[in-house]
Amino acid sequence: MDTVINRQVQLYSSPYKSAIGVKMYPGALSYKHFTKNNKAIEAIGYVTLDGFSLSLLKEFHNPVKDVNQLAWYYGYGGHLGIWSEEWKRTNIGTGNSNIAVGFDGIIGLEYKFTDAPFNVSIDWQPSFSIIQSYFKNQGGISIRYTF
Repeated sequence: MDTVINRQVQLYSSPYKSAIGVKMYPGALSYKHFTKNNKAIEAIGYVTLDGFSLSLLKEFHNPVKDVNQLAWYYGYGGHLGIWSEEWKRTNIGTGNSNIAVGFDGIIGLEYKFTDAPFNVSIDWQPSFSIIQSYFKNQGGISIRYTF
């Protein structure tokens, strides 16, 4: 069984090298870059009127059997956020800081269009902040230009 899984991972090759675009819910900018055939680094930047957050994730992509250009992926990473005093007073976090630092996970599906330089993905990205001491369920739909 492990040999079959390893063979699938080795056979998977991303149909693009890098991609940049937007992620909806929450609104963010997304940049993904493949470092090896099935391994990518993704940076997701969220900006609001009262602060910003940056997540950096290492992702592992695997083909979906019998569906060209479709892959499922999972990964892990972390985030750093800096927010205003207003955010600190109105959000659930139990810390006394305007800074949120923590761990993120991600799991999702990604499709690369064959006749256009775009991909679309849907994912779930749970995160736990250790300074503000909160858990967030986030994720969304991303649309990116591939190159």
